[in-house]
Amino acid sequence: MFYSAMKVALGGPLRLAFRPWVEGLENVPAEGPAILASNHLSFSDSFFLPAVLDRKVTFIAKAEYFTTPGLKGRLTAAFFKGVGQLPVDRSGVRGAGEAAVRSGTEVLERGELFGIYPEGTRSPDGRLYRGKPGGLARVALATGAPVIPVAMIDTEKIQPPGKIIPKLMRPGIRIGKPLDFSRYQGMEHDRFVLRAVTDEVMYEIMKLSGQEYVDIYATAAKRRIAEAAKAAKAVD
Repeated sequence: MFYSAMKVALGGPLRLAFRPWVEGLENVPAEGPAILASNHLSFSDSFFLPAVLDRKVTFIAKAEYFTTPGLKGRLTAAFFKGVGQLPVDRSGVRGAGEAAVRSGTEVLERGELFGIYPEGTRSPDGRLYRGKPGGLARVALATGAPVIPVAMIDTEKIQPPGKIIPKLMRPGIRIGKPLDFSRYQGMEHDRFVLRAVTDEVMYEIMKLSGQEYVDIYATAAKRRIAEAAKAAKAVD
């Protein structure tokens, strides 16, 4: 009920103000479990995608959004719960992966849509980075749910870092055909299979988005960018 209310309150204004264009809506099943695997360009990705879907989609979000103390923290937690996000503690790599798998499996076992960003974090520069195999592939193989690749387009241009007021422009969403990985059923603990599944999904996202692909993790790219900025500041 809360999700429906939040979708009406946010989804309608988002569609009216930004008029996102969508291709491939017919690839999202009208019922039954499915995984929506998307690139991640902006904080707003988790709002624009649900806004154009008739069905509820549940994403995972970092636990800090749900545990911040004070009135602002409680309001933030209520907001994220209302838009269908589940908290995941990302303080430990292994723990975060296990939490993502559990959360995703529970959502899919209810016959719902589970949204996940295989890159693990937002792209620091608009390029597409290597997908992390822990969450996406394991959930797909453990549940047998189809994986639907999704490309968010230009969402990073709406509110670039440092900008408070969003730019009114039309972002895009391309939804690809479902991918079936039933041939790997029962192999969710084989790291080579997990890598193959993840890479196949990322390849489909790359084709949909048109992004340049970078074969390193986005977290590593962010570290390099931060280190380069620190070094440049030290020289100045």
